[in-house]
Amino acid sequence: MPLSIISGTHWGDEGKGKIVDYLSQKADMVIRAQGGSNAGHTVVVDKVKYVFHLIPSGILHPGKICILGDGMVIDPAGLLEEIQLLQNHGREEALQRLFISEKANLVMPYHKIFDRLQETFRQDSRIGTTGRGIGPAYEDKVARWGIRAVDLLNQETLSDKLSIVLNYKNAILEKVFLQPPLPRDTILNEYFNYAKKLSPYITNTSIMIQEAMLAHQKVIIEGAQGTMLDLDHGTYPFVTSSHPVAAGSLLGAGLGPVNTIESIGICKAYTSRVGEGPFPTECLDETENYLREKGGEYGATTGRPRRCGWLDGVVLKYAVQINTLTALVVTKLDVLGGLPHIKICTQYQIGEKITSSFPINPAEWKSCQPIYQTMDGWESDISGIHHYLDLPGATRDYIEFIEDYTGIPVALISVGPDRNATIVRKELF
Repeated sequence: MPLSIISGTHWGDEGKGKIVDYLSQKADMVIRAQGGSNAGHTVVVDKVKYVFHLIPSGILHPGKICILGDGMVIDPAGLLEEIQLLQNHGREEALQRLFISEKANLVMPYHKIFDRLQETFRQDSRIGTTGRGIGPAYEDKVARWGIRAVDLLNQETLSDKLSIVLNYKNAILEKVFLQPPLPRDTILNEYFNYAKKLSPYITNTSIMIQEAMLAHQKVIIEGAQGTMLDLDHGTYPFVTSSHPVAAGSLLGAGLGPVNTIESIGICKAYTSRVGEGPFPTECLDETENYLREKGGEYGATTGRPRRCGWLDGVVLKYAVQINTLTALVVTKLDVLGGLPHIKICTQYQIGEKITSSFPINPAEWKSCQPIYQTMDGWESDISGIHHYLDLPGATRDYIEFIEDYTGIPVALISVGPDRNATIVRKELF
């Protein structure tokens, strides 16, 4: 199929970066559709680890066009750090394939300040944001205070827009939060400097994407975060400020309804989440520590330890529905090796009620008691296995249970961080 959308099935951190890198070998174009530097995609190539927060993971493949799409909010300083990372590893050629949508919004200094102030103001009801200014940047986009990438191309436009918005922001800083005002000229000069460095990358990416689709090129849309962090469909208000579901990926890339889409869900073999909010299958015992340490479950963006637990099949089925998934990729399966038993949640008990659906009512979240299917574990290390039939029987039973439970095929299995540590059961793309 000419278009593949990659979506996370849970609360993010499912291993999308590696899978996008792997699938990009067959792609012509890779688009990051939403989010900002609050996401971290880790890719290991030839034992070198790359952590990207903004640049699509496909940048590491020669010849692949990589686009920061319409729906993103971009921190110019963070983007320049990633550009420098590529240069430091001798990948200057990659920068000729990197493009920024004119429509993408910019993260400004006041967004990071408001992010921290708002979290402090929430006190015990804090969201657990990364503090990177993503939420306030999307707030400004919706409220029409936003400054776009295209505004960097004209100093007068940038100056006029910053003056207007900064008058408003400083009024709130001084009168509500009792904070000193931000200096206009300092910010303006900082962003003039960013403009000099980033202007060569800023273009009308909508035309590029349309031309690629008309030419039947293979296009990947790379999602950030996961389904349960979607602004509409996730565990609101403990969500991100954009739409990481498949439909949001189309919108954030600048595409309308498309006839043929491969909608691929990335599902970790267990479940994790960062920050506050419901997590019915969280393991508050030694199993959580085992999964966290063996799986390296620390945020690529913040370094915060992730909460870990058994695979939540209820959430997984919900993600299948919301994203109209056509295939699954199971990642970090090797992490489960060494556990005598493995559990997967298939239903919740909420009071006297048993349900297979994730509740939307937040009043029910604390009452969700997972009902588990317990399966045999496996003792052997599977990280060096390249063929499905070479996996232990218990490992295959786990994968096939996931297939039967969700009703869609598990196409790829990741058994390690390296690009080649991937078992192919069904060719994608």
